[in-house]
Amino acid sequence: MSKAFTKETDSDDEDDLPDDGPVLPAGTKNYMTAAGFEALRREYRDLLHVERPKIVEVVSWAAGNGDRSENGDYLYGKKRLREIDRRVRFLSKRLEIAEVVDPKQRTNFDQIFFGATVTYAREDDSEHTITIVGVDEADVDKGQVSWISPIARALLKARVGDTVEIRTPTGRETIEVVKIAYER
Repeated sequence: MSKAFTKETDSDDEDDLPDDGPVLPAGTKNYMTAAGFEALRREYRDLLHVERPKIVEVVSWAAGNGDRSENGDYLYGKKRLREIDRRVRFLSKRLEIAEVVDPKQRTNFDQIFFGATVTYAREDDSEHTITIVGVDEADVDKGQVSWISPIARALLKARVGDTVEIRTPTGRETIEVVKIAYER
């Protein structure tokens, strides 16, 4: 059939669907904190055992109402099922390759590694605090940055008092490590 006669929603090609999360660099492990791992696992269970069964019930009910071509509950439900199934597959793969890093197992607390909460001073003397976490749990609004982010990569292995250079949209900037802490 010619593409001219198909609706955008007719495609089940997963390449047309948006990504479900950040991409891991090739050959790297999916490092996560215990809290991040548990949050993904909770989302996976909720989608699979709570939300999906509810949508399946709605779609079954809507399918029994006859004409499916103009049945909003049926069409929306099928679309939502595809979204849920795609996210469940993504989460399943991410959880399968996850490597939980426990900061309590660290022996060197004076150097910045995964899981560290770092306070640094910028050139304008403002201080900022970030926590280095996994790619799936990064949330800039909460001060959580991915271990593959430019700032985290620049800070890794630094110690209090060290200065590191980072690239910013306005150019290079030097920052100084003020404090390093690990959740214990």
